[in-house]
Amino acid sequence: MSDHPLAERGFGVLLHLTSLPGPYGCGDMGSAAREFAAWLARAGASCWQVLPLTPTETFLGNSPYSSPSAFAGNTLLVSPEGLMRRGLARLADAQQNLPPMRGRVDFGAVRRHRDRLLGAAFTRARPGLGRDAGFQEFCGKHGPAWLTDYALFCALKEREAGRPWFEWPEPLRRRDPEALDAAARELAGAVEAVRFNQYLFFTQWAELRAHCAELSITLVGDLPIYVTHDSADVWSHQELFKLGPDGQPTVVAGVPPDYFSETGQRWGNPVYDWRANASEGYAWWLSRLAHNLALCDVVRLDHFRGFSAYWEIPAEEKTAVNGTWVDGPGEHFFRAVAGRFPDLPFIAEDLGVITKEVTALRRIFGLPGMHVLMFGLGGDVGESTNALHHHERVGVAYSGTHDNNTALGWFRAETGGNDAARFAAYLGHPLTEANAAAELVRLALLSPSRTTILPMQDVLGLDGSARMNVPASENGNWGWRMAPRAATPDLADALRRKAELFGRVRG
Repeated sequence: MSDHPLAERGFGVLLHLTSLPGPYGCGDMGSAAREFAAWLARAGASCWQVLPLTPTETFLGNSPYSSPSAFAGNTLLVSPEGLMRRGLARLADAQQNLPPMRGRVDFGAVRRHRDRLLGAAFTRARPGLGRDAGFQEFCGKHGPAWLTDYALFCALKEREAGRPWFEWPEPLRRRDPEALDAAARELAGAVEAVRFNQYLFFTQWAELRAHCAELSITLVGDLPIYVTHDSADVWSHQELFKLGPDGQPTVVAGVPPDYFSETGQRWGNPVYDWRANASEGYAWWLSRLAHNLALCDVVRLDHFRGFSAYWEIPAEEKTAVNGTWVDGPGEHFFRAVAGRFPDLPFIAEDLGVITKEVTALRRIFGLPGMHVLMFGLGGDVGESTNALHHHERVGVAYSGTHDNNTALGWFRAETGGNDAARFAAYLGHPLTEANAAAELVRLALLSPSRTTILPMQDVLGLDGSARMNVPASENGNWGWRMAPRAATPDLADALRRKAELFGRVRG
């Protein structure tokens, strides 16, 4: 752990880029992102955690955990300001058909705005792309790994009226080389546009990452363990998943009944054929991890327990109740990971039903796990690993995550209930709505864990209307946006003073 980017005591804030303020319908990689990084630095924070940066789809609920690619960047995050600086867009272009200005993201409106703006940028840039050394280098670097397949996948999806790849003509579904070559020639313009849009995303992200590095802000990314069935990844690597001859999953992923849902969660993602992955030395997985570590300094491994054992559900089941536990790749996989990334710059999301085998796997490789204070104030507070007195030094403490209610929303929901009463008893003094969020933030900063991450909603003391996601619900998630000028200098200074009390401000 000594070389881990989170080895020193510090703290950070969880805020996805779509939640940033700005005039273009959702947060992006423009000036608001740079201003927020500067705000973090003023607050004494050492890291900024974001959600997955991959593309989202409205028909998939706009979830960053459900994407048509595990590698591509979300073009909703491309900054219109950045396009204008490069001469690829005019102010009139950016302001045409602006998405509505409201407190939440209208993903459909933002998609229409960005697609039109990016289309105009491509039209301007296309004549010179053959001479654009940066674009050519980008395509040469990423093409063989993922970009070629993703660009053709997107172009084919458009030609096939949005039908999933497993409903395409059989030669394309089975990736017959001649059929792929013919499609690539036919759709050359659409393929080039996708590659160009990805070039814009990765160029802007590199600029934002460099800005964060100048401010000594470590970027923490997020990697979902599973990928979407109708994705470029499954289409181009069908042999790595448990699929039938028709391309349909024979079993799907999820979790058993738990805190969030009485019937569990049937995610529906195809399950990995781990034997096939092992036979190729986990090449696809190592490429995916390397790609994410090129974007962020640390990567949170979502659903870490799935590497030890995962919940496998027969595809015909409508809920997750009738699944079964199946052994994951475990130590064999992480030996390969450690061989490629000796510092193991990861966070293990080890929430939920955690067995001693899961904990042992995490500790063998010295990976920091997660402690969520909201989960530590239940009936088992004395024994809970999420309760403050059980936090590990090699760990990451959270007041809550993107899947939790906000601290204030949680307290209101529990007012008069056992959890709120236990919270007050744990602190040793009464609580009110006025101080509940601040007390949970203070408790997280007090944690013995080396790193504390605070959702920005809790720093701001917002109620449940600012919640990012309600697991097992399909609508109304992921759209929260921070109000303009909410991250004030006074708020940064107050947060810094709190963090200094607990030794979390470096230098």
